Order: sequence, then C-alpha cells, then structure tokens
Amino acid sequence: MERGLAANTLESYRRDLSRYQRVLAAAGRTEIGQVSSTDIASYVAGLREGDADHPPLAASSAGRAMAAVRGLHAFACAQGLTPADPARPVPPPPPPRRLPKAISVEEVVRLLEAAGPGAGPGAGAPAMLRDRALLEFLYATGARISEATGLDVDDLTLEDEPVVLLDGKGGKQRIVPLGRYAAAAIDAYLVRARPALAAGAARARAAQKASPGRPRGSVSPAVFLNARGGRLTRQGAWAVLRAAAERAGLARVSPHTLRHSFATHMLDGGADIRVVQELLGHASVTTTQVYTLVTVEKLREVYAAAHPRALG
Repeated sequence: MERGLAANTLESYRRDLSRYQRVLAAAGRTEIGQVSSTDIASYVAGLREGDADHPPLAASSAGRAMAAVRGLHAFACAQGLTPADPARPVPPPPPPRRLPKAISVEEVVRLLEAAGPGAGPGAGAPAMLRDRALLEFLYATGARISEATGLDVDDLTLEDEPVVLLDGKGGKQRIVPLGRYAAAAIDAYLVRARPALAAGAARARAAQKASPGRPRGSVSPAVFLNARGGRLTRQGAWAVLRAAAERAGLARVSPHTLRHSFATHMLDGGADIRVVQELLGHASVTTTQVYTLVTVEKLREVYAAAHPRALG
C-alpha cells in the first residue's frame, strides 16, 4: 500500500504470501525470525518444480512470487521484527528473454474493421460502435485494458487537439495524444451509442422502484459501458478483443497485443524510445527497450531478404 501498487498487484502478492506461509508452516517455520536463506531458496525452487497441488510456475510468475517474499522480509527487517533479511542473498529466478508479440499494421486494420463499423454514415448497433471505439483507443494510445475500462468521460478532450488522461500503475497519471481515427470513433460512440447503453442504468432504476429490495442503478461516469449501463469490465473488454480477433482470423491475440503493436509500430516509424516510454507509462526505459529488440529482428529479416550478399 505504501508503494502505491495497483490493486491487482496487491491481490497477486497476497496469494503468493499465503502460499509462502503454508510452505513455511509445513517445514516447521512458524515465526518469521526462524526463516533462513536456505528456506527461501528451497521455496523458489519448489515454485519452479511444482507439487501435487500446484503446477510448475514460469520464471516470470516465480519471480513475482519472489518479489512478494523479498518485500515481506525487507519490511520485517526494517521494522525490527528480524535481525537480518534472509531474502537479500537469494537471487530471483532469471526471466526468459521473451519478445513482445505484436501484429502488423495490416492485421491491426483487419482487427479494427472486424470490431464494428467506423464513424461514418450507416454506423450500426451501440455495442458495435463501442467495440470499435475501444479497440481504436487501445491501439492509438498503447493503454492497458485496465486503463481503458477505468477511463471516465471527464478524462477525454476531443476538441482541437484530442488527448486523454490515463491513470496508470501505482496511481501515476500521464497525458497521451489521441489519433484522428480514434478520436472520430470515440466521438461517434459517445454521441450515437453511449446514451443508448446508459439507458440500461435508467431501466435498472425503474426496476428498483418496482422492487425496492434490488440494488439501485445509477449513471456511470465511465467512457465504455456495458449493456446494463455500468462500467465495462476488463473481462468484458477482453471478450470484445477476442471476438474481433476471431472475426478477423487472427490467432493468439491477447489483451496486451495492441499495446505491444502500438510500441513496436511507433519505434518502427522513428519515434524516440524515451517518448514511447512516456506514452506507455513505463517507470524505466529498460522496460521499453525490449521493443527495440523487436525492431532489430525486423531489420535483420529485411536485410537478409533484400541484400544481395546477405546469405551465403
């Protein structure tokens, strides 16, 4: 809480520490001062190997669990609960060097067109306009799905030079420009579709009057609404993306695909990595540098295909 971590991160740490406590208790360690570096190293190895109740964890998941353990022992030591920090000498499992998965510009266009109609005449049902606006927004800003579903109407400025205020991890805010296509799709959704979706909350209020025991509906400030007029959830947004990907014939599209594609296409287009770092809301440029590896791989492919003496 003191570090301002996101609610989802806190919940993950809570689960990790509950498992850690059970493992220590089984080993007879009932006081935090009894835990040794050997105990912690054995716990991390057990995460990677799995057991009868848990499958083996990937290095990234085991690393997150180790971060929770390290935070616990560092806090206990700082508070004087233990004389030393036994987690300090235990290295985290080395994460695999995994490149982000991005799709091409042409595939992004197919995905967006499969989400629903554009902002022109003949636009369709409210949900289709919402879905198109949502995916246009994700690709235009590189926002996380949780940032998109947490977006309120007051966070948007669509006049003159469209921008959006995003609430990122740890409560950090950033301002990101909105491209012309995204701004047009969002404007069409707000004008033609959002009022119809918001009417779901009005129907809930009317039903509440008829049945006083039911929860009262209210108008949500969220930009993206569900069919009941409430805020679209992360799961709902993921379902929108998955359905559009299926219609576009795209496999292995995840909630982060448009974010990865945004970063990769920005760097391919010549954007400075520091600018991309700010747009993505990364605390360190090291996190953003993984996308430069993607562009280097693309350069190698083009070089190998185009240079007459690239291949022996």
